[in-house]
Amino acid sequence: MDKKYSQMTPEELRQEIANLKEKARKAEQLGIVNEFAVYERKATMAQSYLIDPKTIVPGELYKILGDPGVYFKVDYLKGRFAWGHRLGGDYFEEALPIALLEPVK
Repeated sequence: MDKKYSQMTPEELRQEIANLKEKARKAEQLGIVNEFAVYERKATMAQSYLIDPKTIVPGELYKILGDPGVYFKVDYLKGRFAWGHRLGGDYFEEALPIALLEPVK
């Protein structure tokens, strides 16, 4: 039976991330774009469980990994997601896994 990410040890999470990245690589080689995207998202979620949510500070700006030049202002945290909005565009609230956030400083 599969464990939830919240129940896994850091080593189990790292192994799961490696397995998901390998599955994503194979899907990409086969040209199965949807499957590739699913495995990449799952790996990002697993990575979020390796990060202490206390390191993400509401009110601070963060870079979004994989989206250069775009900044995200965190309003609050809920679980392993940071809720807030992107700067410079239409203001709408969205949630990003904390693994996608990198401090600006």
